[in-house]
Amino acid sequence: MTDATAEPGLTRRLSTFLYRRSNFYLLLLLIPPLLWFGVVYLGSLFALLIQSFYTFDDFSMTVLPRFTLKNYQGLVAAANLDIVLRTFSMAAAVSLFCACLGFPFAYYMARYAAGWQRGFFYIAVLLPMWASYIVKAYSWTVILAKGGIVYWFIDKAGLAPLVEALLALPFIGGNTLSTSHLGRFLVFSYVWLPFMILPIQASIERINPNLLAASADLGATPSQTFRTILLPLATPGIVAGSIFTFCLTFGDYIIPTLVGPSGLFIGTMVYTQQGAIGNIPMAAAFTVVPIVVVGLYLVFAKRMGAFDAL
Repeated sequence: MTDATAEPGLTRRLSTFLYRRSNFYLLLLLIPPLLWFGVVYLGSLFALLIQSFYTFDDFSMTVLPRFTLKNYQGLVAAANLDIVLRTFSMAAAVSLFCACLGFPFAYYMARYAAGWQRGFFYIAVLLPMWASYIVKAYSWTVILAKGGIVYWFIDKAGLAPLVEALLALPFIGGNTLSTSHLGRFLVFSYVWLPFMILPIQASIERINPNLLAASADLGATPSQTFRTILLPLATPGIVAGSIFTFCLTFGDYIIPTLVGPSGLFIGTMVYTQQGAIGNIPMAAAFTVVPIVVVGLYLVFAKRMGAFDAL
C-alpha cells in the first residue's frame, strides 16, 4: 500500500503549482504563438517596411541601405497609381458581385435547406475549395479560350454578337474572354465565391425567423422586409465575406498572370519588381499598399460587426 504521507512527485507538484497560478500558466501557453507572431510575422513586416525606404541603384542593380522616400514618391506616378486603382476596382467589383450572387444561395441554405439538402449544398460550396488553386486558374484559361466550352455554349445560344460587343467595351473587354478583364473578373468571382456564401449563411441563421414573420404580419411587403430587416441584420455576414473576397483579390498575382490582359496588378508588380528586376525596395513599397488598405478595411469591417459573423 502506498504511504498517504509520501511526498508528491515532481509532475504532481508542477501541476499544482500551475493550477494555483493560472495567469502564469496562461502566459506559458501563449509564449510560443506570441513568439512566432512577434518574431516571424511582425518581424518580417517590419523588415519589409524598412526595406521599402532603401535605395535601388539602377546602374549596379543593387540595393543600398540608404534611406529615401523615392519609392513612395514613385507609387503616385501615373503608371503605378493606375496599377493600384486597377487592383482596387477589381477587388471591389468581385466583392460586390460575390455578395449579390452568394446572398440568395446563402439564404436558401439557411432558411429552406434541411437534412440531406443542407449537406448537399455545403458540399457543393466547399467542393471547389478542395481542388488546387493553380489547377483551377489554369482550367479557366482553357474554359474561356476560343474553342472552349464557354464559346461553344455562346455559339449554340446565338450570343456571339452580344459577347463580341461586350468585349469591345473599354475596361471590360479584350480579344477573347480568357484575355479580357471580364474573364479575369469571372475567374476571381468563381474562386472566392465560397468565402462569401458561408459567412452570409451563418449570419442569416442567427436572424430570428419571428422577426420576418412579424414584419409580414404588420403588412410589410417582401421587398420592405428585405430592406429593413433581413439585409441590415445580414450585413455583418456580407462584410465578413468581403474581407476574404476583397483581401484575396487585392493581393493575388496568379490569376492576373494567367487570365486577362497584360495590365499589371499589385501582386504581379511586386513579383516583377522583385523577381525580374531585383528592385526589392520598390517591391516592398508596393507591398505596403495592400497592407495599409486591408488594415483600414479590417477596421471598417470590425465597426460593422463582421468579426461577430465569422
